[in-house]
Amino acid sequence: MSEVQTALNSVISRVHLSACNAQAGKTAQIAQPPTRTPSISKVKVSKDTSGKITVAFPYDPSRISKIKTIEGHKWNPDKRCWSFPDSEGVLHKILKIFGQEQVHIDPALQVNLSPIVLDKVREAIQSRHYSRRTEQTYVNWVKRFIHFHSNQNLLEMGEKEINAFLSHMAINEHVSASTQTQALCAIVFLYRHVLNKDIGLLEGLIRAKKPKRLPVVLTKQEAKAVIGLLEGDKWLMGMLLYGAGLRLMECLRLRVQDIDFSRNEIMVRDGKGAKDRITMLPELIKKPLQDHLRDVKAIHEKDLAEGWGRVLMPDALDRKYPNAPTDWRWQWVFPQENRWKNTTTGQQCRHHVHETILQRVVKDAVHKANVVKHAGCHTFRHS
Repeated sequence: MSEVQTALNSVISRVHLSACNAQAGKTAQIAQPPTRTPSISKVKVSKDTSGKITVAFPYDPSRISKIKTIEGHKWNPDKRCWSFPDSEGVLHKILKIFGQEQVHIDPALQVNLSPIVLDKVREAIQSRHYSRRTEQTYVNWVKRFIHFHSNQNLLEMGEKEINAFLSHMAINEHVSASTQTQALCAIVFLYRHVLNKDIGLLEGLIRAKKPKRLPVVLTKQEAKAVIGLLEGDKWLMGMLLYGAGLRLMECLRLRVQDIDFSRNEIMVRDGKGAKDRITMLPELIKKPLQDHLRDVKAIHEKDLAEGWGRVLMPDALDRKYPNAPTDWRWQWVFPQENRWKNTTTGQQCRHHVHETILQRVVKDAVHKANVVKHAGCHTFRHS
């Protein structure tokens, strides 16, 4: 079991029952001596009036040995508990050393616990190679869930509290069905993959009603009018969205090696659902796209001459192939106009065009083309 899992499993209740010795002094007429179930002695973690973290438990030499491994420990004979300064990492260490025991955490320490849980959510997401956007979304929803139940212990909450939060989203905040489902997925991920806790069937959940809507579709004339108002690489992007059926980010994340001019094919990598697929390259944009890539290659060669010319690699491939970030095949089809600087390493790289740039240009083109439909970049895919 990993260190992360061990630390978080400490908060999941485990009841261990053991038989007791036969009671002394009973008469011989009693055939079976009665047994009793000992009370469970939890490790209680709380915060005192001075702001220090306190840990209390019945006398146990093994527990005392564990608690003494944490720096800053101090025994309080009056309150019969151990105290620690409320410094960064102390609560995490306490959870870690008592990983296989029952631990009750006072709700007042919820603020201290939240950053630990959020870090574990990030680690769990990254280990599964979810997208950066999914990570940000899930962390945001987990943070909102913790804040909603700020007066309760996250590690002791379950189906009832989850239902309360999601029902509040539907009734009081009037969120859409997709938003509520997104929040549900984030919370289920938290309990299933981070806290390793069963949350039940979530019965009685008030679900936001999902409207039945048809996608907006542009006519050929409308699509031609809108795309005709785009210029340069924005026109190429619009044609790929419309002619190849690409999603916005699938288009912007295209790399040079993803386009096969000889077979008139485009390889879409890590699309929706983390799936790859092949789609067609429209004949109409084949020549303009080749001309565009010649210009991009000239920019790339200039960057290389200046000591840069790197791009970010997926799944840390730059560790396995150190020269790949400067390889022409890995460069973006639609790079940013300006380089950005990594403040940590000092390296300058080019990212792909930001999605808001194309979204804004398409929105303006829809308005100028007098198209009254609520259309955007994704509308091309449905048209």
